Amino acid sequence: MGVRALSSNSAISGVGTGNGTDSRLAAETAIEEAFRPLAGREPDLVLVYASVRYDLETVLKAVTAAAGPSAVVAGATTSGQLEGGRLIEPGDGIAVLALAGGGYRFGLGHATGLQADATRAGRALARAALGAAGPVRSPHEAVLLFSDGLAGDQQELLNGIHKVTGFQIPVVGGAAADDRRLAETFVFAGDRVLRDAAVAVWIGSDRPLRVAGGHGWQPTSLPLMLSGVEGQIVKELGGRPAREVFWENFRPRGGVDTKLYKKAGGYHSEHAFGLIQPDGSLLIRGAFIDSDGNLRTFSPMPPYSAVQVVSCEPDDLLEIGEEVVERVARGGEQEPSVVLVFDCVARLDILGERGHEEARRLQRAAHGAPTFGYYTYGEFARTTGVAGYHNATIAALAL
Repeated sequence: MGVRALSSNSAISGVGTGNGTDSRLAAETAIEEAFRPLAGREPDLVLVYASVRYDLETVLKAVTAAAGPSAVVAGATTSGQLEGGRLIEPGDGIAVLALAGGGYRFGLGHATGLQADATRAGRALARAALGAAGPVRSPHEAVLLFSDGLAGDQQELLNGIHKVTGFQIPVVGGAAADDRRLAETFVFAGDRVLRDAAVAVWIGSDRPLRVAGGHGWQPTSLPLMLSGVEGQIVKELGGRPAREVFWENFRPRGGVDTKLYKKAGGYHSEHAFGLIQPDGSLLIRGAFIDSDGNLRTFSPMPPYSAVQVVSCEPDDLLEIGEEVVERVARGGEQEPSVVLVFDCVARLDILGERGHEEARRLQRAAHGAPTFGYYTYGEFARTTGVAGYHNATIAALAL
C-alpha cells in the first residue's frame, strides 16, 4: 500500500489530546486541538497514538475524515503518551499530531506477516513506503517506523528494511504497546487498524533529518558469552546456567523481590542485557524470568555474542532523555516544528511517579518545539550499520 504527501516550505505543527470513555468524542477533541494551529491548512502528515481501550476504527475514521485525502496518516497503540510536557498515563488517552509544510515528502507503506517472515515484511514495507514517496529522491531521507510490538523479530524487520535503504538512511520509531496488557498491539495506516504488521513513513527533506537515541544503562558484570540460546530464551552464559549467572550479577535496590521478575513482560526490572556492539557500545535487551523459570529476552539475541548485565538509576534515565531530545532539537539549521519521541514503557516503570518529571524535562530540552511521543514495547533508532532495535531506550526525531 502507498500514499504520498508533498509539503511546501513553511512548517506548521499542532498537537492535541482527548480522553474519556467515548471514542469518537475523545478523537474529535484531540483532532480539533491538533488542527487548530494549521488555521484551515490541510495537513501533510498526521500521527495518531491511542490506548487500546478505544474503538480504534472509530478513532481512525474521525482522523482520516478530518485530515483529507492527501494526508499521510499513521500511528500505533501505546502504553501512555507524551504531549507538550504532559504525561498521559497508560490506559487512557488519544494523542494526535498534525504537520503541514516544511518541504517534506512523505510516503506511507505497510506490510503484514511479521510472525511468518519479518525480514520479508521489512523489505516489502520499505519498498512500499519508498514507492509512495514518489520517483524524485530528496537530499536527506529517513524512515519513521511503527510495528506490532508483539509480532515477530523486530531486529529482523529492521534487517529487511536495511536491504532496501542501505546504511545511509536512518530509521526511527517505536513498537506498538497495549497499556502493559501484553495481549494485542496494533499499528495504523490511513483508516486501517493492523496487527502482525508494520507501518512506515518515508520522509524526504531538503534539510538534514535529526535522529538520536540513548539509554543511560551501565554494566554491572564482566562480558559474558551467550553460549546457549533458544529463540528468546537464554540457556547458558559462559557455559553456565543463564539464570544462575544473571542472579549473581543482579543488585536490586531494597533486596530481591522475585515476584516482580515472574511478572509477564519483566516490568519494573532494574536490570537488562547489554549486547556488546563492534564499537564497544551496548544495545539494550530487556530480560525477565518467565512463569516457567526461564531467563527470557524480548527479542532473540545472536548465539555466541558477548553481553553484559546492565543496570540504571532513575536520574540516569532522566538525564539521557534530555540529552537525546536536545541533540535533535539543537542539531539542525533551523528550529524544529516538532520533536517526535519514542520512549520505552520499561523506563516509565523504573521512573514511577517521576515519569511526569521526565515529560517536563523532555519538553524543556526541545527548546520551544512541542514534544510528541508514546511509550513503546521497543524502540527503533538506527543511524549507522544494521542494528537498531532497542529496549529500555529513548529515541527521537526532529521535523
